[in-house]
Amino acid sequence: MKRYLTLISLTLLAGIATATELPTTPNGISLIKGYASWQIIAPSYRPDKDHLRVVLGNDVAVQAMTRGTRPFPDGAVMAKVAWTVRKHPSFPVAVEPDKFVQVEFMIKDAKKYAATGGWGFARFVGPELKPYGKDAGFVQECFGCHTPVKGNDYVFTHRPAYPE
Repeated sequence: MKRYLTLISLTLLAGIATATELPTTPNGISLIKGYASWQIIAPSYRPDKDHLRVVLGNDVAVQAMTRGTRPFPDGAVMAKVAWTVRKHPSFPVAVEPDKFVQVEFMIKDAKKYAATGGWGFARFVGPELKPYGKDAGFVQECFGCHTPVKGNDYVFTHRPAYPE
């Protein structure tokens, strides 16, 4: 009986450990907890997808973006969060975020991610944060899209001007 209860306890503990694991993309990048509290770098809008997006950055990324440091230093991480849009119910000429679409991460580590310009890429789709990609090769899709902005260290985003 004691052996049976030990087995049940271990099974339950394994289930709890599995339930608390973060979603991880095929290239080994896990969802970064706390990204939603990072500082906003810039908003954007994709008319082809009708998505409102906000690029957020950790302290390293924000400092590099503010100072114009290129290439970005190792440790810089940016998150791009996307939502569908809807007309604001009280001000219909304005749009606001509606349904969460995805969050994408760019993680700078020049040695670890040398094959993709020094950036690790990850995408988590839908409210369930399903990791994107069938295998680790999905990063070539990301990197291919970012190649036109090689001169900005593969980053599309620029910090907008703030008059003071």
